[in-house]
Amino acid sequence: MTTDIAPPGVLDGVRAPATRRSQLPTAPRIVGVGTAVSATSYSQREVLDAFGITDPKVRSVFLNSAIERRNLTLPAEDAHGVRAPESQGDLLDKHKALALEMGAEALRVCLKSAGAELADLRHLCCVTSTGFLTPGLSALLIRELGIDRHCGRADIVGMGCNAGLNALSVEAGWAASHPGELAVVLCVEACSAAYAMDSTMRTAVVNSLFGDGAAAVALLAGEGREPTAQPEPAVLKFASCIIPDAVDAMRYDWDRAQGRFSFFLDPQIPYVVGAHAEIVVDRLLDGTGLRRSDIRHWLVHSGGKKVIDAVVVNLGLTRHDVRHTVGVLRDHGNVSSGSFLFSYERLLEEGVTRPGEYGVLMTMGPGSTIETALIRW
Repeated sequence: MTTDIAPPGVLDGVRAPATRRSQLPTAPRIVGVGTAVSATSYSQREVLDAFGITDPKVRSVFLNSAIERRNLTLPAEDAHGVRAPESQGDLLDKHKALALEMGAEALRVCLKSAGAELADLRHLCCVTSTGFLTPGLSALLIRELGIDRHCGRADIVGMGCNAGLNALSVEAGWAASHPGELAVVLCVEACSAAYAMDSTMRTAVVNSLFGDGAAAVALLAGEGREPTAQPEPAVLKFASCIIPDAVDAMRYDWDRAQGRFSFFLDPQIPYVVGAHAEIVVDRLLDGTGLRRSDIRHWLVHSGGKKVIDAVVVNLGLTRHDVRHTVGVLRDHGNVSSGSFLFSYERLLEEGVTRPGEYGVLMTMGPGSTIETALIRW
């Protein structure tokens, strides 16, 4: 499936260099971004030691993950220095507390970078897969932060690491139909609340990879915004690809042996994702007149070392193209749905984007699914 967000005619001239903002009257622009993590960062060795893991195979998975540190909220030690497994109820409580704390911080940072305040927010879409809440996170944040009670909202729950771009598509559509009104996507993943500790390789792969993190991105369509120091990219188009044969390859389901939910990642996932990366990117660029070589900036989900390598090989990217993807994985691990926004924030901090340049955002997750978006500065 593909979705054009830009108004009719805009994509017809997509190859025109240095297109002026005035030529994109209703295409929503990304006007702010913000991230947050939980309070404590651990090295991989510190996590292994915290749980007393000595199995050489499990330790190898952790220590060869290309991750140096992750933010986690681990269970407290008991009187004997042991961190006992938490019940599903305790994990859900942890998810709620961390989601509100990190979500509020990421939202504040995002609005500040957009030059906006909470009172300016008109639509909020929250994304999470690490816990279930009813009422949803959007309602809880509106109460917690005193956001206008008439703010529109939506919650996307359970779609996994790809869901940030699914939400961006929804909010871009909302922003395009409400010029001048601020919309925000807020991805919040309290991955510490999804841990299941045992000695199996199933949990070892998952426990070695994910970290706590939240990221928000603000969208605004229409004219009237004051020029900013850095160009603000317009969101032009989305393309999706689901791989039904791999529907069970990534899942978060009930583990009867442990009496809680737990993640499962099939070892073949990196190769499945890599094999389909070209298909969805070619579909995204179809009809735009663009080639892959015309894309200046690639912001790919930090799904893991093998996933990143598979995308690089199959799309013919360079290590420089995925420097932020690799850097986010190294410093935070896989923070799931908001991962690509951590990379986007680092790209902005470099100050290297120029008007007329194109970027591709790419996420992947359960389904198995690859999501992409085309943006232009």
